Amino acid sequence: MSDILPDGLEAFLAGSGWAGAAVEPLAGDASFRRYFRIRLGEKLAMLMHAPPPQEDPTPFLRVGKWLDDNGLRAPRILAQDAGQGWVLLEDFGDVRMHEYVDAWPADEEAVYRTAIDALTVLHRLPPGPFLDYSMSEYVREARLFTEWYCPAHGLVVDHDGYTKAWETVLAQMLPRQRPGVCVLRDYHAENIMLLGSTEKQGLLDFQDALNGHPAYDLVSLLQDARRDVSAELETAMFDYYVKQAGAGEHFLADYARLGAQRNAKIVGIFVRLWKRDGKPRYLDLIPRVWAQLERDLTHPALEPVAAWFAANVPADLRAASGGKWQV
Repeated sequence: MSDILPDGLEAFLAGSGWAGAAVEPLAGDASFRRYFRIRLGEKLAMLMHAPPPQEDPTPFLRVGKWLDDNGLRAPRILAQDAGQGWVLLEDFGDVRMHEYVDAWPADEEAVYRTAIDALTVLHRLPPGPFLDYSMSEYVREARLFTEWYCPAHGLVVDHDGYTKAWETVLAQMLPRQRPGVCVLRDYHAENIMLLGSTEKQGLLDFQDALNGHPAYDLVSLLQDARRDVSAELETAMFDYYVKQAGAGEHFLADYARLGAQRNAKIVGIFVRLWKRDGKPRYLDLIPRVWAQLERDLTHPALEPVAAWFAANVPADLRAASGGKWQV
């Protein structure tokens, strides 16, 4: 984490009525965005810097407004200069779902139920003013596995067969995601803030929202890349969602499809973060994601993709992600 402040920060704060505020750099995420806690007397705010050309805060502002307008809890915007990548927003505090449930495991099921409740509220809404989660986008994401993970292990694989396997698996699901629900795409315990017993959960990192299948954010929450969710809790929360939302007979198969797609994508992204962006710490998360991918591949709906993995990725490079990385 760099303590060097970006150029233009003080000028933006001064123009927003926060001149002279103390600025505390915070740990970043897996993007080019940076975050700062801003203090001016008793006032607190968060500052996001999403610098162009790598980042554009406009989608964050647009999706956040839609969520707030529809009864969910995105941070309120205090000031912004989207062209320069600056957004000053409400400070949700420090109580993230991840750390809270790790510290208070007796509350884990109740906290997850509240997160499921927020999803059911979201999924009762009409689709948002967003693009559809298309076949081309699903496949583009899944290909991150063959584009980054496989070369990092020196694997020569059947790229065309991989694409065709995913198209076969996902084609059966696409009709069931129309007209679709708002999919936040990164709904997990590190992006959910606990604001207190009288407040809704605060949502973060939703700028890539699309309209898609309701199982996507559910699998994002219950097959978390960053914390262990027990099989018992995953099953209990899956059943709770199905009961609350009245999900149909194909929902479990679609959950497995999207779990496998998302986990394959994440493995690729974590390797890319190492190889391209110099962030090797994400490699330590890959074994958890692999284990989730393996479980998803056991569902009969994933048979073409499972067959591809069996033929192209040796067993010693699966699950535990062993073997030698190609630096």
